[in-house]
Amino acid sequence: MITKATLQDIPVLTILINSAYRGESSKKGWTTEANILEGKRTTEEELTQTIQDPKNTILKFTDNERITGSVLLVEKEQQLYLGMLTVSPELQNSGIGKKMLAEAENQAKALGLSGIIMTVISVREELIAWYKRHGYVDTGEREAFPESEIHVSISDAPLEFIFLEKMI
Repeated sequence: MITKATLQDIPVLTILINSAYRGESSKKGWTTEANILEGKRTTEEELTQTIQDPKNTILKFTDNERITGSVLLVEKEQQLYLGMLTVSPELQNSGIGKKMLAEAENQAKALGLSGIIMTVISVREELIAWYKRHGYVDTGEREAFPESEIHVSISDAPLEFIFLEKMI
């Protein structure tokens, strides 16, 4: 079941998102960033601020009362920005990500927006290919990857964001 996340979900979402992107637990799934970044993917403070902004929605995928997936949606002009699509590492390749993507598209349509845009780290070729199989195209736009105390690069390759877009 896909529903809107609330402030009460933040502790569980923080653990889920960090476990899917960084550290040893993320290596159980195919979407890990552990080979290119260390540190945390997000914090409870960041998620609290995100949920409190009315332009943002975090959707959660719940199965047997356990949150196993989430996605951030941000209203930006005529498009919906999609970020932090997360599926529990041990459940990746089970269709949850595809369901979350479809719900994001439904949300964009319901808001009367023309499409969805996202950024993906350029070296994540397998993930980029997955989005392309779901109708997203590379816009050609690039942006430097922002390093911080949360996002610490351990990659030999320079990191940048590529922009992917799907018109709906």
